[in-house]
Amino acid sequence: MLRKIRITIAVIFFICITLLFLDFTGLAHTWFKWMTKIQFLPAILALNAGVIIGLIVMTLLLGRVYCSVICPLGVMQDIFGWLGKKSKKNRYSYSHAKNVLRYIMLAIMVLAIILGVGSCVALLAPYSAYGRIAQNLFSPIWIWCNNLLAAWAEKYESYTFYTMDVWVRSWITFGIAAATLIIVGILAWRNGRTYCNTICPVGTVLGFLSKYSLFKPVIDTTKCNGCGLCARNCKAACIDSKNHRIDYSRCVACMDCIGKCHNGAISYKLGIRKEESGIEDIQGPDNSRRVFLTTTVAVGTVAVLHAQEKTVDGGLAVITDKKIPDRKTPIVPPGAIGIKHLTDHCTACQLCVAACPNGVLRPSEKLSTLMQPRSSYERGYCRPECTKCSEVCPTGAIIKIDRAEKSSIQIGHAVWVAANCVPLTDGVECGNCARHCPVGAIQMVESSNGADAPKIPVVNTEICIGCGACENLCPARPFSAIYVEGHENHRTI
Repeated sequence: MLRKIRITIAVIFFICITLLFLDFTGLAHTWFKWMTKIQFLPAILALNAGVIIGLIVMTLLLGRVYCSVICPLGVMQDIFGWLGKKSKKNRYSYSHAKNVLRYIMLAIMVLAIILGVGSCVALLAPYSAYGRIAQNLFSPIWIWCNNLLAAWAEKYESYTFYTMDVWVRSWITFGIAAATLIIVGILAWRNGRTYCNTICPVGTVLGFLSKYSLFKPVIDTTKCNGCGLCARNCKAACIDSKNHRIDYSRCVACMDCIGKCHNGAISYKLGIRKEESGIEDIQGPDNSRRVFLTTTVAVGTVAVLHAQEKTVDGGLAVITDKKIPDRKTPIVPPGAIGIKHLTDHCTACQLCVAACPNGVLRPSEKLSTLMQPRSSYERGYCRPECTKCSEVCPTGAIIKIDRAEKSSIQIGHAVWVAANCVPLTDGVECGNCARHCPVGAIQMVESSNGADAPKIPVVNTEICIGCGACENLCPARPFSAIYVEGHENHRTI
């Protein structure tokens, strides 16, 4: 019964979190966005004390149920493991804990947070890894199926569904997502929770706590006949059936062993002291505790310190072959406060990229900020009425803002490039940038060529908010005659 309950809740979490990265209507976020805020690392970076305490208490009470129920990457591994069982049953075996590797990976994560190496944090964070997989690999398939359904419905004059563009926002991020899926999938297919118990830093932290959990699987030596069926079905490879030992730091409380034991020798109950039961959990060398405590304190300290493409222009003119300008300063979305704040708090989960309805956000390809969101205006612009990215961010990297606040946040300013401007190159009237500027920061004035010459744009950088409407809708090719230069720190105008 416990196993069925665990699987049911895990499936619900997995489906709902996946929908957050697939649903382009925004409906899923209305109901399920809280599920992203209870992910472990996002809660740490957001300093969400209530969630952090709740997860710690839950682990101390029930063990690593977070890994088997809440974490989407953990549930995905269980899916691959289940598929692997179709080819070979009873295929796992006990292995000793690789504590050295576990704590090295945790130390790397801590150092990455301290040094602000967001790309390293993004690669190791389990929730972020799954987010990239869902957004880059599953989302195109989802949209493609939606487009097929829309085309079919259109034949019957039904327009309930509408088509969406299928495009890759970053080939580097796509490649990393694909590689992660392949590596994690193969490990899970062959060996179950290898990734969780050797590489994942969240698993290491929760594993340390789960050794002291109140409820845990316990082996009754009076009923055990030493058949080893529990160990051969333990995806965490943490049951030493010969010595009747369970390594609780690796046990993810999946309850598979309980369901497989024919003699009822394993039960999930209040833990018994080792000296009273003869059951010993494998904890590794004593110095691992000191390493864990040191790295955990470092994580907490660092967290506290850090707290201080569309193809048409309105359906009228086709926009093709527009290139990204060489910006001196990248653009980060409103609510990010500035580049440093975003870099320090972002785990590159891609949820904001998936939620952006205008195709503005895409993953960075620079090594220091790899896969973190950056704004670019080749396929759309940042509409003043849209606050989706700030609504879905689970870490506080993009703080929640309303429409009024967004309209007054300057994330950059427009820069005019005379050499590309149509009135000067072709001698024709344009004014597209001025017409579409939502804050009236661009005015068309007479050029130095005389009163009869076409007017040229002048930018008021004091009121420009850097939304990119001018850059996106500029007809100049391959580079726009006006583009947005980002600001290191946003300011209110």
